[in-house]
Amino acid sequence: MRHTHLAASIAAVLVIGCDPAAAQQTSSGDASRELDKIVVQGEITYRDRTEEASTLVYDLEYFQRFEPLTVGDMLKRVPSVAFLSDVLEYDGVRLRGLDPGYTQILINGKRVPGGETDRSFFVDRIPAELVERIEIIRSASADRSGDAVTGSLNIVLRDGYALDGGYLRAGGLHYEDDRIEPSLSAVWGGEALGGQLLLGANAQGRRNPKQKFSQRFDAPNGELDNTEVQSDIRSGEDYSFNLDYTADAGEGQLNLYAFFVRTDRYQNEDSIEYVAGIETAENIDTINANDEDIRTDTWSVGGEYEFPMAGGDTRVRLGYAAFDDDVFEFEDEFEYLRDDIPFPEDDRFTGDRTYTDIEDDEINIELRHTRDLGENRLKFGVDYTQKQRDTAILSQRNRFTIPDAPGTRPVIPGTFDDFEAEPGGINRIDEDRIEPFVRLDGESGSIEWQVGLRYQYTDLEIFDATVDADVARQDNSFGALLPSGSLIFNLDDDRRVTLSLARTMRRANFDQLSPALLEGELGDNDLLGNPQLEPEDAWGIDLGYEVRLGRDGVVGVNGFYRDIQDLIEIANTGLAGDEGPGTFVLQPQNTGDGRVWGVELDLSTPLTAFGMENTGVFFNYSWLDSEIEDFAGTRRFNDQSNYVYNVGFIQELPELAAAFGVTYRKQGDAYGRIVAEEVRTSYDGDLEAFVEKRLGERWTVRLTGSNLLDASKDEVFDKFNTFEEQFERNYDEYELETETGGRVYQLMFRYAF
Repeated sequence: MRHTHLAASIAAVLVIGCDPAAAQQTSSGDASRELDKIVVQGEITYRDRTEEASTLVYDLEYFQRFEPLTVGDMLKRVPSVAFLSDVLEYDGVRLRGLDPGYTQILINGKRVPGGETDRSFFVDRIPAELVERIEIIRSASADRSGDAVTGSLNIVLRDGYALDGGYLRAGGLHYEDDRIEPSLSAVWGGEALGGQLLLGANAQGRRNPKQKFSQRFDAPNGELDNTEVQSDIRSGEDYSFNLDYTADAGEGQLNLYAFFVRTDRYQNEDSIEYVAGIETAENIDTINANDEDIRTDTWSVGGEYEFPMAGGDTRVRLGYAAFDDDVFEFEDEFEYLRDDIPFPEDDRFTGDRTYTDIEDDEINIELRHTRDLGENRLKFGVDYTQKQRDTAILSQRNRFTIPDAPGTRPVIPGTFDDFEAEPGGINRIDEDRIEPFVRLDGESGSIEWQVGLRYQYTDLEIFDATVDADVARQDNSFGALLPSGSLIFNLDDDRRVTLSLARTMRRANFDQLSPALLEGELGDNDLLGNPQLEPEDAWGIDLGYEVRLGRDGVVGVNGFYRDIQDLIEIANTGLAGDEGPGTFVLQPQNTGDGRVWGVELDLSTPLTAFGMENTGVFFNYSWLDSEIEDFAGTRRFNDQSNYVYNVGFIQELPELAAAFGVTYRKQGDAYGRIVAEEVRTSYDGDLEAFVEKRLGERWTVRLTGSNLLDASKDEVFDKFNTFEEQFERNYDEYELETETGGRVYQLMFRYAF
């Protein structure tokens, strides 16, 4: 109730607090049209229609009214993007519902390294204020990397031509635990140093206070073993800086760019387990404190020079991108009633400490030439990437008998041992890629087409310091020929049909390549890495129909299908596991195949046809499905939601120089199955709203509310020890978990200069 009154009061002030006549947006003044959109608004921005087949484009202004903090906050409003993150977290993009490793994340059209073992990049690392637009590229083309089975997301950062002037953005976010975190950014663009220069900086507090509750049974409908009450608070700060400079140089044009993002985050999880769900001090089973101190740096610098040559245009690009992730984690657990000897005769403290340092950097050189070839357009070139990834994971485990009473924090006797490397925890992976390509574009009457061919060759070297010397260093190499093509049938000026066909690939996860043996990794089974894994191979087709609705509106429907071969699945080597009979040594191998398909609908239009030109509506719905064979039979691809949709509207109030809007998002249930564990995940719907007031020609103040329905994430875990027990449904544990995060309110001021 307190939050409702707060929101209502601020909204009333925003709508009636100024003279409407003085607050009207005008086309005069120093602010450019771009600044009017970013700061003053006054018009609704819709999804763009692009000239590329199977590509959707969303400018920053499409998202801006709801004041997204990160690219993840932006992407939750576009078609076919799902997440399997914690409540209020939008990090690993699951385009068309598949694992993040199947989606290629690009920044300014180029790959960027990420810290995740599946090669994915967490999009919540990039602040929304750096972004000019987001492109959803559903089907691959030869002039982009082919590591894009479900598609690519291209995050285009602002360049030197984006602004003529600047703006300031300042405000704060109020969280469920009554904490307020600040947010501040400044961007300026204009003529400088003989060219066009853009500078931007952003600093924002991040917080996510969550509560979790778990019930653990011996089997479904069985006896309750214990309950767990957990507080999980994630807090920190993000800092970012970006620069873009463009100038004429000789007969060509030079562009220099740089961006840097630092994330400082502390994750504090505290939990208490109670025997049989009786939540009293006498029934405390364990007390657990699990904290992580995280610092992540992401940066990219580079330049390109484009100049006329040999009757066409040649571009040379050199870039360096890096990712550095440092994590210190400790987990202290105090056991009281877990064993057969109750407190205080024999109780234990377990202390785990883990240092993780991942450094991943890439040097990229690209040379391409574009020229007219009769009535057609030819592009060809070569892309070279040198990648190095160093991983260091060191840990220690300590156990002591403790004499203290439940509910207190004992004094820990003794000293901690030295840190030791985890199996597979000290390794280096070097990748050299060379990728020549050619693409030809043309048109004939009402038909536009493009065909292309890309060859991706990779030389791979793995060194792991935690295994025997005779297998510590291993080499692998592979190549893939990736054809692609598309057609656009322009039925008239407003209607078109698009068809795209492409072959793509997905590389193995980094942790799958290490030759280390991890004992007891999957239930009681061991897991052995496989440095000789080949990439997964996929053929895909997209068929779409799109219609313009008036001047600004567009509606589209798209069907897609992917046939994926050489899937990397867990296979049984037949060797006995460390735990003895019934357990095995398992290994990832190219043994599977699968299919993914679905239908995507999106609508973005003003209601001008109904006499409501100041009302914009937005809707997208994606129906998603798949099929794969694994060790236990047929299932969908792991954790693929069966649908995801967004619906919302924005209402402009020109007489009041104000606006308001609402969006609602929902994604379907997901199911995942690996050896020894199965999980079903569901999310409640997410409701967001904003109200905006424009103050004169340069000021905007905006109040937004997120997670207004206090949505929960619910998971059901089926846990087993061996293959046989999983087949026979002989449970080790059956767990129900619910997680909530609370509502978030954000008040932001923007000023153009």
